[in-house]
Amino acid sequence: MVRLAELRIATRFRGPPGSGNGGYVAGLLATFSPFDAPEVRLLRPPPLETPLEVVAPDDDPAGASLQLRSGDELYATLAPGSIDFAPPPPPTPDEASAGGANFAGWQAHMAPGCFVCGPERPAGDGLRIFAGPPDAARPDRVVASWTPEPALAGTRGRVRPEFVWAALDCPGYFAVAPAGRRLLLGRLAVRLLAPLDAGRRCAIVGWRLGGEGRRHLAGTALYADGECLAFGAATWVEPRATA
Repeated sequence: MVRLAELRIATRFRGPPGSGNGGYVAGLLATFSPFDAPEVRLLRPPPLETPLEVVAPDDDPAGASLQLRSGDELYATLAPGSIDFAPPPPPTPDEASAGGANFAGWQAHMAPGCFVCGPERPAGDGLRIFAGPPDAARPDRVVASWTPEPALAGTRGRVRPEFVWAALDCPGYFAVAPAGRRLLLGRLAVRLLAPLDAGRRCAIVGWRLGGEGRRHLAGTALYADGECLAFGAATWVEPRATA
């Protein structure tokens, strides 16, 4: 293995209790990839406040594939991905407003402390992206508004890529699990088209792409002033029932 970096997922960036938000962790790993649409596969919940290594396998020292691991425990892999759809038209401001009002997490939430969509997280701490269906007849299409805080920016005031990946995570969940059933992010591929400036108001759309059995497919896209800045494709997995 070729060791590239060490990461530590701070408790602030949690998703389900005790583990990192999947989109954020995937985005961190993707910062080491040169590909247009890297795909991250999450194999188990990434732990918080634990040293994790980003490594390239010995048979791929150039880093076309990457792993996130701690010793013998493998938490995620990255490889070149593809997204075989174009983003849909942007939502209207009225749709974004209605979507936030209809956010299912107001009534019940499996991870109310989630960095991205947790209603318990105060402004300036969590992203507070609350995606809901603007049209009750279409629960599989959700919309949220979001204005990223300046603290999320890297160079030149632009939102760091891992936070864009995080923003594209949870809206997909609410598009495929409107009843609030427990699903975990299995895969996420993202294509970044243009930078997002901190403080710029934007809208995020999530929609169902299909699925079968325990796997549910979702698309997400982020827009500012009608322009799509990033979009992604996710696979959400329903855990097997335990006896």
